[in-house]
Amino acid sequence: MFKAFIRKYFKNFTYFYQYLRHRIFVVILLTFLFGAMDGLGLSMFLPLFQIAANKESGEATAAVEDNFLTNFFTSVGIEFSLLNMLILMVAFFSFKGLFYYIKSINDAKVSRYFIVSTRKNLLEKFSRLSFRYFIKSDVGAIQNLMTNEINNLLYAFRDYLIIIQKGVMVIVYMIFAFAMNAEFAILIILGGLLFNFIFQWLYKITMSASRKLVKESNNYQGTIIQLVSNFKYLKATGFVRDYAKRVTGNIESIESVNYRLAKIGSVTGAIREPILIFVVASVILLQVYVRDSALSTIIVSLLFFYRALTNVTDLQAQYNYFLGKVGTMENVASFSKDLDANREVNGKVNYEKLHSSLSFQNVTFAYGDHHIIKGINLDIAKNQTVALVGESGSGKSTMVNILAGLLNTNGGKYYINGESLENLDKYSFQKRVGYISQDTVIFNASIYNNVTLWAEKTPENLKRFEDAIHRAHLATFVGALPDKSDTLLGNNGINLSGGQKQRVSIARELFKEVDILILDEATSALDSETEKIIQENIDALKGQFTIIIIAHRLATVRNADKVVLMSDGQIIGSGDFEELKNSSLKFKKMVQLQEL
Repeated sequence: MFKAFIRKYFKNFTYFYQYLRHRIFVVILLTFLFGAMDGLGLSMFLPLFQIAANKESGEATAAVEDNFLTNFFTSVGIEFSLLNMLILMVAFFSFKGLFYYIKSINDAKVSRYFIVSTRKNLLEKFSRLSFRYFIKSDVGAIQNLMTNEINNLLYAFRDYLIIIQKGVMVIVYMIFAFAMNAEFAILIILGGLLFNFIFQWLYKITMSASRKLVKESNNYQGTIIQLVSNFKYLKATGFVRDYAKRVTGNIESIESVNYRLAKIGSVTGAIREPILIFVVASVILLQVYVRDSALSTIIVSLLFFYRALTNVTDLQAQYNYFLGKVGTMENVASFSKDLDANREVNGKVNYEKLHSSLSFQNVTFAYGDHHIIKGINLDIAKNQTVALVGESGSGKSTMVNILAGLLNTNGGKYYINGESLENLDKYSFQKRVGYISQDTVIFNASIYNNVTLWAEKTPENLKRFEDAIHRAHLATFVGALPDKSDTLLGNNGINLSGGQKQRVSIARELFKEVDILILDEATSALDSETEKIIQENIDALKGQFTIIIIAHRLATVRNADKVVLMSDGQIIGSGDFEELKNSSLKFKKMVQLQEL
């Protein structure tokens, strides 16, 4: 019941606590100690004022009024002399400085820990996200969340840290105010309630604007990604400026919300000090003309009152800034929940290598009511080369995604070495899968790092690298470069031809020491001459790996051990190239159309 109460009424505290645990209480303790030293240091002004007021004939001691401080010093035997009071004041403010230093260092460490643990937590969850969920997701929203929103979350945390600290300081000063004069504590509470009443309407506006800002930022990221990805088409068709206007619309929407938040912040800053001075002036009038209090008591009490009220106003302003980032917190929390809910189901059995075969038994797959794979049975033996052919939409790519362990079947079973994929540790299986598509993956890094994926340059890895580029027929090209394997390939391999990109991709998979090699339209984007060279590279690997090829150009599958003809999510024929051509009229027509 207590936990439910905390989650309901302190949901922001609960959100940060799940990452920080005991660290958040250390922040509170250090802030309290810092505030306590400041309060004690300020309290020393009271005996100093009283000593100064009552001092006669050069005497350093004098009678002082009863209060918690004088009673404490009397009980511990400290004499009320000017020297003693000054020494204690210096000591308290020195300790305040010390605790401020420790608190500041701890704040920096806690902020670092929070953002690092948050990023790592999301990245770990994202790496285990099911591929099925990912392909239906908004990539722009994900990118915005993993970059901009995470940074905004750090700002939100820092704001909340200040809110906690300001709250602790208010409590400390209230304690001192109660000890000095209970009336001042009551005035502090009344002042806080006044501020809360005034600021309440600002909070609602700020939260609404914050949520809208997150939505607009997600839209902006999506349109920017599409602008960059489709720049060539937009430029070639003269539509790039029209599309840029759409992006401009997103920018204007974002800045409109930012301007609204800035205006709210300006209102907060403008009214804060006038209200503060009004309350302070009211307290002075109350103390002088109603309570007839001593001047020294009024001054020290006002110090506590002013400090407390300043922290209240700072807290209110900081809370308003924090609310401007509530949309980010909600977005990150929602994304984290989605990652948990769509976590890839993984088995326990470790996969070492392919010993026997890959086997589909009555496998079906569908997105909702749309059935893509319809009861397929297929066996792929170890080191066999199998080609999947058929018109677009026949289910080839989905078949490959299932074979690679990216998608789980809706019905039937997929066996690897006689073990169901459901029971296998997919990560260990996919480490042994090589994947090459027409959209080659080239990182903005050196050739060595592109092939080895940043493996350390040990003698063993360098030997494996050399072996991989030789088998991919890339060694001559690399050897002719001025920087050899350290040559940077540029963004998306801009310094490479299409054939060279494919060879880098092949070398990468060979370096990994895979035993299953998937080629998804790997040569479809190449010219005929380059395609022939890459095809020769692939043929040279035949018998060394289990190779699965998707191809529209049938010339690339002539040498396959088995050609599987697909249509409407079903296998309608299979055999080697010549067998299938003789047994399937549809495949024969496909061959004739390509003039093979």
